Amino acid sequence: MERKATVERKTAETEVKLTINLDGRGEYKISTEVPFLDHMLSLFAKHGLFDLEIVASGDTQVGEHHIVEDIGISLGEAIKKGLGDKRGINRYGNITLPMDEALVSCTVDISGRPFLIINTTRNVLPFRKSGQRFLQDTTLFGERIADFKTELVDVFFRALVNTLGLTLHINLLYGNDPHHIIEAIFKGVGKALSQAVEINPRVSGIPSTKGII
Repeated sequence: MERKATVERKTAETEVKLTINLDGRGEYKISTEVPFLDHMLSLFAKHGLFDLEIVASGDTQVGEHHIVEDIGISLGEAIKKGLGDKRGINRYGNITLPMDEALVSCTVDISGRPFLIINTTRNVLPFRKSGQRFLQDTTLFGERIADFKTELVDVFFRALVNTLGLTLHINLLYGNDPHHIIEAIFKGVGKALSQAVEINPRVSGIPSTKGII
């Protein structure tokens, strides 16, 4: 049986309808009013083998923060709903993924405990300065790709992690082009999550000694 879920989220700021099939083939149809995010979510779906449909609109005239965050929340809710009680899943996933000059490691644990680390060994990661989420500050605060503020990548993944109850570690090993770095992150998180949600016939019940995740 395919694990599918649909989430509809409507606030005074945004409206999001999202459907995901965790056992899909990487087919996608995405329209969020944020073209760069559409591209990144398409990569996430394609390489994670998730069938993903998103229609989203919002108050983008005042900025893209609200819609990016609410899409992250909706994706987290849908994955959590699709997983059900999490019986038989691998739970963990990891990949080191190249994108031209960039190399990124993405590691996930569907733990029920939200935690996000984005770590860079060099001062090139184009995200927000934050002692809480970054182990090393970046000088590229305020970078843009087209009209997309790169700091919104942090906003998206923080919303996803908090809603799904996911432990996510993203480590940039090296890279210079912000587009390539972010693309490697979305592909990598998709593939790592694909490993984690996969049903493993050798796993008996819920993969935790607590008996619950």
